[in-house]
Amino acid sequence: MMVRNSFLIIFLLINISFYSHDLFSQGQNKIIQLSGVVVGEDSISGVGGVHIYVPAAGRGTTSNPYGYFAMPVLASDSIIVSAVGYQKQNFIMPGDKGESVTLIIELKPDTTILPELEIFPYPTEDLFKKAVLAIELPNRKDLENLDKSLNKDMLRKMYANQPMSANMNYKYFMDQQMLSTSQKYQLPSNPLLNPFAWVKFIKAIKRGDFKKKD
Repeated sequence: MMVRNSFLIIFLLINISFYSHDLFSQGQNKIIQLSGVVVGEDSISGVGGVHIYVPAAGRGTTSNPYGYFAMPVLASDSIIVSAVGYQKQNFIMPGDKGESVTLIIELKPDTTILPELEIFPYPTEDLFKKAVLAIELPNRKDLENLDKSLNKDMLRKMYANQPMSANMNYKYFMDQQMLSTSQKYQLPSNPLLNPFAWVKFIKAIKRGDFKKKD
């Protein structure tokens, strides 16, 4: 009986020691109500969907659309704040700030500059050139008509068959009037005997003025 009582007393002492150790541990790592607002780089607009969690304990929360969050933590907990597009932050929860702590966490953007990437729909340069040349422009018909209108052979033919203008007709009439006045009291000259007329005739032959025109 005495031995049984001794074992019972020892068991109670062990339980009391463990219970006092737990109380002591809880006194060291007190529970703190952590709350705050997560803002962006401008320190004005809240950032929603930010993860605030304690990896060691496996607990955490997410900020609301206005950036506000609240969660219980223990003193000396390592807390991580992370969000897509922002740099990850890590801080230790101090135990000397009281039972309720409010923070304003400012996130810094995580900018990743990617190398330039050129995307082409054609595997080779030759296929690309052929595709460009095969493009049908909306004013292609107008350009083709313009090329036809400015064709050198056509312009030359139009100039050769162009009728005399009003100025040319007036000049021809005045030349005939002057010639008639100068030859009024004399016999008309024979152009076959005029050396200047022969010079003009030879030059006209060399120029091809008497060739048949299409």
